Amino acid sequence: MRSIASKRLPGITRPMPTDFAARVLHWYDGHGRKDLPWQDADDAYPIWISEIMLQQTQVQTVIPYYTRFMHRFPDAVSLADAALDEVLQSWSGLGYYARARNLHHAAEIIRDEHQGRFPSSIESVSELPGIGRSTAGAILALAFGQRHPILDGNVKRVLARHAAVEGWPGKTAVAKQLWELAETRTPAERVGDYTQAMMDLGATLCTRSRPVCATCPVNGDCIALSRGEVERFPGRKPKKEKPLRETTMVLAVADGAVYLERRPVSGIWGGLWSFPEVSDVVDWCAQMFQAASFETESWDRLRHSFSHYDLDIAPVIVRIDAVSSKVADYDDSTWYRPGDAPPGGIAAPVMRLIETLSNTDELRNHG
Repeated sequence: MRSIASKRLPGITRPMPTDFAARVLHWYDGHGRKDLPWQDADDAYPIWISEIMLQQTQVQTVIPYYTRFMHRFPDAVSLADAALDEVLQSWSGLGYYARARNLHHAAEIIRDEHQGRFPSSIESVSELPGIGRSTAGAILALAFGQRHPILDGNVKRVLARHAAVEGWPGKTAVAKQLWELAETRTPAERVGDYTQAMMDLGATLCTRSRPVCATCPVNGDCIALSRGEVERFPGRKPKKEKPLRETTMVLAVADGAVYLERRPVSGIWGGLWSFPEVSDVVDWCAQMFQAASFETESWDRLRHSFSHYDLDIAPVIVRIDAVSSKVADYDDSTWYRPGDAPPGGIAAPVMRLIETLSNTDELRNHG
């Protein structure tokens, strides 16, 4: 495991080191985060889980999800042996569900090919689904003290500002320059502490907006600061108007339950339970419910934003006289009563619609 941060002795003031890594570690000893729930782990599994959860998600949001997830899946084997529905349900609300699907698949590989133990070589870790170069380096540095550079969003920001690296980090040439900086500045010792320190520095001081440069340990030779251009770095992603897509969802209600289908594993909300998306509500109802009588009601559109497009959902309520056995017998469909345990993971906008449905007379009177 990584080394324990040294403690400052009372009455002794140490001078600030001049080396970049030494200054970062000096700051970390006094100000870095050392009480995160995964930092006391005695193996790589909890660190892996936390690193995947922290992708595009704030620490404070992750902590309660991490705690529940680890309670349910304390090791790779228990995660691998669980049904994907159960894993996705534990992930519900955290978003970017491909992360959960990749975790589950990677756990199966760890169980079957690595005797249930998270691998310790950069080659093996990089081959696991959902783990890129930076995440692999972070896990091995934090768990085993191995020297690997990392380049997550926080570290990109610190390095881009300190060296005034021009351009958007998503461009290959810019990323290459940042990786070279990350490599040269990663120390040979206390790599785990340095890795955590760089992530902490970007998350707490060198923030995207309103950075706290006055107390930054590397402000003395930060080129962006010396130019008065801190917030210009790193370069912004070129703006591109997000396309707008539209879909119609059928919210079928019968006997106090709503009809849900499991989505295909690939695509948005892969493997999650959702309302059916249809092009013609009447035709769909006629096929699914056959002789059952039904009535429909359109609700206002609900917009949900993804990173690469916006989705306008047109909800159509379908009230059915009785639940049809034709649609209740499929493995990938179910009649769900709000308030019961969900059949699996449910995407946030679908859950919002279910909650709205829960307040209608059809469901409230059956509660």
